[in-house]
Amino acid sequence: MTPTQRSLAHLRAAGYHCEIVEHFVRFPPPGHRKDLWGWCDIIAVRPGEVLAVQTTSKGNVSARARKIADSDTVGKVREAGVRIVVHGWHGKTLVERDLS
Repeated sequence: MTPTQRSLAHLRAAGYHCEIVEHFVRFPPPGHRKDLWGWCDIIAVRPGEVLAVQTTSKGNVSARARKIADSDTVGKVREAGVRIVVHGWHGKTLVERDLS
């Protein structure tokens, strides 16, 4: 399973409705992945909560947290009341860092 698949399963088990919000942009070649707001892989919602999730391996959690902190969009997302977390996976073990 990929980190994204693991996060989807974890979030759904916790009662969230989830959607992947990253996609592959083919042009210009060779293409690249584009995340929502430049850092969000999954949007998850449940009553009273919207969660933006960046998924990665456990070893990359700090780098992803810095990427989010340095983003021009993170302040606007926080002001909208969206909770922000990084999911770092090592096998089936989850490390979650809340950046809200």
